[in-house]
Amino acid sequence: MKLSRVAAVGALAAVALYSITLQSSADNASTESHQPPSLDQSLRELAGRNDLRIGTAVDFDALTSDAPYRERIASEFNSITAENVMKWQLVEPTRGQLDFAAADQLVEFAKRNGQKVRGHTLLWHNQLPVWLTDGVAAGTITPAELRGILRQHVIDEVSHFRGQIYQWDVVNEVIDDNANLRDTIWLRNLGPGYIADVFRWARQADPRVKLYLNDYNVEGLNAKSDAYYNLAKDLLRQRVPLDGFGAQGHYGVQFGFHSSAEVRANLKRFEDLGLETSLTEVDVRMLMPTDNPKLQAQAQGYSVLLQACLLSKRCTSFTVWGFTDKYSWVPGFFEGEGAACLLDENLAAKPAYEELRAVLALAARR
Repeated sequence: MKLSRVAAVGALAAVALYSITLQSSADNASTESHQPPSLDQSLRELAGRNDLRIGTAVDFDALTSDAPYRERIASEFNSITAENVMKWQLVEPTRGQLDFAAADQLVEFAKRNGQKVRGHTLLWHNQLPVWLTDGVAAGTITPAELRGILRQHVIDEVSHFRGQIYQWDVVNEVIDDNANLRDTIWLRNLGPGYIADVFRWARQADPRVKLYLNDYNVEGLNAKSDAYYNLAKDLLRQRVPLDGFGAQGHYGVQFGFHSSAEVRANLKRFEDLGLETSLTEVDVRMLMPTDNPKLQAQAQGYSVLLQACLLSKRCTSFTVWGFTDKYSWVPGFFEGEGAACLLDENLAAKPAYEELRAVLALAARR
């Protein structure tokens, strides 16, 4: 029996409850499912009561070397994403020599712990193999050859993980911050049709996996998310096998947040096209050092996005881009910023972690 979702909407000081009644199955619910949710439960336990996959990006080196980190991934999340080890730069560092060893270990870890795996990412303009970018720059890889190389990459990787991945970020960050197709090695050499091609190749390699567009700064209603909406409509009109839209959810405390209502409205228009939606890379960074007002604001940022997902009929997963500041990517990319994750460097919970548990618990109440 599916429980109704109830999301907390509002500012930090006030919580309003909105219930979404989902279809109930004919099966009788167990006695345990009738018990009210407890804030002592893990994120994955609470998310499970809401038919939601809650996940984290995984740092592979930390996974293999840090036992407390590894144990927390297993206990808190029912979905994981490879932060780096499925990217082209790492799976084919030498042309024609595929290396899925690390990614395979990640998938096996997920299987042992009853977790699903999101694939990230098949096509991006960053973290490409040096042999590829140097070859294109030197002219030794022609546009026609580049198309064949891209096709082979997509088919090789998706085929390797066929049946083991539930969602693939197929095309990542192809629209720039001015709402135009991003000027990349792909657009310059292959033209805009490469986007549809990659989805079709991915579907050829795995008929069942959900195939996603994915980008940042598309959580709310703006020119960039409008461009993605129009791209999605165009792809569907061409009968391209597009299944989902992923909003990454990289927020900064200093910039403020959308309302849950606005994020929900944005997700809804993609869902109205027949797509599912997901929050795929959520984190909320801040200017350092931390203080209590920043940490409370951070909690609101996480909460806004989770509430929007729970309020959306086809939002299937909510993934944080790392769960501990110990291994966060943020300080290396944003000078003077950090503390973006749910747990601090010692794996102690921040207000944001407790806020997500509270929102999930409220949503699970009937």
